[in-house]
Amino acid sequence: MVEIPQKVQVVIIGGGIIGCSIAFHLTLRGLTDVILLERKQLTSGTTWHAAGLVGQLRATHNLTRLAQYTTELYASLESTTGQATGFRQIGSLALATTKERFEELKRGASMARCFGLEVDIVTPERAQEMWPFMTTDDVVGAVHLPKDGQTNPIDTTQALAKAAKSRGARIFENLKVSEIIVEDSRAVGVRTAQGDIHANIVVNAAGMWAHGLGAAAGTTVPLHAAEHFYIVTEPVAGLPRHLPVLRDADSCAYFKEDAGKLLVGWFEPVAKPWGTKEIPESFSFDTLPDDLEHIEPLLEQAIRRVPALGSTGIQLFFNGPESFTPDDRYLLGETPEVRNLFVAAGFNSIGIQSAGGAGKVLADWIIDGHPPMDLWDVDIRRMMPFQRNRLYLHDRTVEALGLLYAMHWPFRQPETARGVRRSALHDRLTANGACFGEVAGWERPNWYAPKGTPTKYEYSYGKQNWFERSADEHRAVRTSVGLFDQSSFGKYIVEGPDAEMVLNRISANNVAVPVGRIVYTQWLNERGGIEADLTVTRETETRYLIVTAAATQTRDLSWLQRNIPSDARAIAVDVTSGYAVLGVMGPQSRNLLSRLTNADLSNAAFPFATSQIIDLGYARVRASRITYVGELGWELYIPTEFAADIFDRIKAESRSFEMRLAGYHALDSLRMEKAYRHWGHDITDEDTPLEAGLGFAVSWEKSAEFIGRAALQKQKSRGVTRRLASFALSDPNKLLYHNEPIWRDGVLVGRVASAAYGHTIGKSIGMGYVQSGGEIVDPAFVRSGRYEIEVAGERVPAEITLQPFYDPSSRRVKDLD
Repeated sequence: MVEIPQKVQVVIIGGGIIGCSIAFHLTLRGLTDVILLERKQLTSGTTWHAAGLVGQLRATHNLTRLAQYTTELYASLESTTGQATGFRQIGSLALATTKERFEELKRGASMARCFGLEVDIVTPERAQEMWPFMTTDDVVGAVHLPKDGQTNPIDTTQALAKAAKSRGARIFENLKVSEIIVEDSRAVGVRTAQGDIHANIVVNAAGMWAHGLGAAAGTTVPLHAAEHFYIVTEPVAGLPRHLPVLRDADSCAYFKEDAGKLLVGWFEPVAKPWGTKEIPESFSFDTLPDDLEHIEPLLEQAIRRVPALGSTGIQLFFNGPESFTPDDRYLLGETPEVRNLFVAAGFNSIGIQSAGGAGKVLADWIIDGHPPMDLWDVDIRRMMPFQRNRLYLHDRTVEALGLLYAMHWPFRQPETARGVRRSALHDRLTANGACFGEVAGWERPNWYAPKGTPTKYEYSYGKQNWFERSADEHRAVRTSVGLFDQSSFGKYIVEGPDAEMVLNRISANNVAVPVGRIVYTQWLNERGGIEADLTVTRETETRYLIVTAAATQTRDLSWLQRNIPSDARAIAVDVTSGYAVLGVMGPQSRNLLSRLTNADLSNAAFPFATSQIIDLGYARVRASRITYVGELGWELYIPTEFAADIFDRIKAESRSFEMRLAGYHALDSLRMEKAYRHWGHDITDEDTPLEAGLGFAVSWEKSAEFIGRAALQKQKSRGVTRRLASFALSDPNKLLYHNEPIWRDGVLVGRVASAAYGHTIGKSIGMGYVQSGGEIVDPAFVRSGRYEIEVAGERVPAEITLQPFYDPSSRRVKDLD
């Protein structure tokens, strides 16, 4: 037995490449009172058997930034530590065997240019020159990233550990953490067989074990292991050395040359979850049983791609577990349930290529008290409490592994573990032809199919099968009235004598308003970045209703509760499940609702941005005159048990007004025409209200000091060097989705953050930030440039505006026409 410390600043649980990277980066920043505890030996969980691929281009902007840093770190790690890592920048080659896959690759190549990544779109002939052992008769095109690489996972982990130890970190192997110690909702240490270790910060980087360890501490760490298969061949005669890593996603396969042999692995569409009941206590450098029958069809496809496999022996048939999350993105950050408990787990078979970036940003987060960049893609606060459910995780993992190489279609919806959260109106919406998407477990109607038409997506990068249906819904809202089920909104009550004081400190806008007023506001961090974008309705002198997006329900509640002073006489309660929400939107909304209530809905009696309790049918509901579509309308907050009756009454009256049920695709296209921002895409914790064009929602004159005011005041004084703008493509047949590069006078100045087709103006619309590189970005700067947006490698001219393309003065919202 070795002597362990009784008190440290940081304890890291887990000695895989992730845990060692966190230790490396903490000590690099000068925090050296760090210990790492590994239940067996370093890398013995899943790191040791990883294929070691180091790709840089991921599905999103921020994941790519993290992978790019990892590559840069590995390139210098051997020289700085003296420990061999086996890292080589041999490049990667991604194949497309369909025009749809080729469009996906080309769009990815366009995104790569936003980061300065070296990327080439190549012909099948050029691809074969680069990888002569493959057949290319079915290849449409390929994308080559010359700076991608491969590394030895064990050696790379040891290099990170060696550097961390040299700077003062201590690593203890064969010492299992049995429990994370939590007191007053704070992590204060860990329990081991050799005694307790007290710590200011605990990091759960326990890989497959992170779920159970986290659950025992009262936190949600949704991940589940799946079996992952690869083979290693005997030496292949004549195989060139240092071939690029070959990815044939349409065959679910990757190929890596290693010392004259080939490693071939798969991400099959129907995976085998593993370890649902428990992971054996003895598990260390273990493998799982062979299952050739499971993988044989994919092996046959691999032989068709690389015929030499058919005449080469297999030296190793490998099967080992990897951890997967419900949305195929890893889990990073401080848990919302327990303070000072951080998580870095669930890396979905990309742990090696993510470890450097993930370790760096988590170390920065721990030391600085906030993330160094927008990490919403991987922020653990995106997860809902139900997602720790083991049956749910088991069923979703069947699909999750294969999604790494599946087509990343726009608007693609998960197919497994569905139907978790349903609104009280779900069956009625189904009967009316709703095609549902999923957000945070909610089943939400994205569009409505005509009677007799399948309610099923037909995916493509063009106008999908729902395009015209959604256009009809969009036009109904603009010309008559549409009905939206918005029950998935996150909803909180803040109540108490100090409720106004608490919310005025958290909110950038002024919530010291009369009862019945609705305030649109942002919640900012100390750097002026936008942590939340929501509405605050004053219900009484001591009670407020907060309404936010479904996806940020956990995150925003955590931010709210953590910013209520301990001595404040106010509490925050989540009431999301207590209310259904119906959005009645469009120029005929007042006339329709007036048939169901005796309340005066006129402008004089019920102005915009006000809320009242009214009789509607047999119910008492909160009617809020607010909009996310840019038309006259009301959101109706209905106690859940009354929702079905209210829906039926609205539907019965709708025939006189040509009302249509409308889904979230229509909601998105409507809000894009009005340039309404969406948190997580258009605005994040890296963006300020001034940069985002939301200065009107900042109350500079209120007496209450709000979080982020000082930083925002400084930015206001000096001006902004980046500004959110709206763009419309000149070619109505081109579609924008997100992450397309924005060019100004031939210079790359930004990327599209979100986009949709604007059916009223007849063009694709996107929002994105224009950056100057130091010059003040004011309206004159914006207007003076000539803009293009790159779509799948082609630059398309675009119109730019700082105002909405539709109704910029909001006369229709306020019913002034």
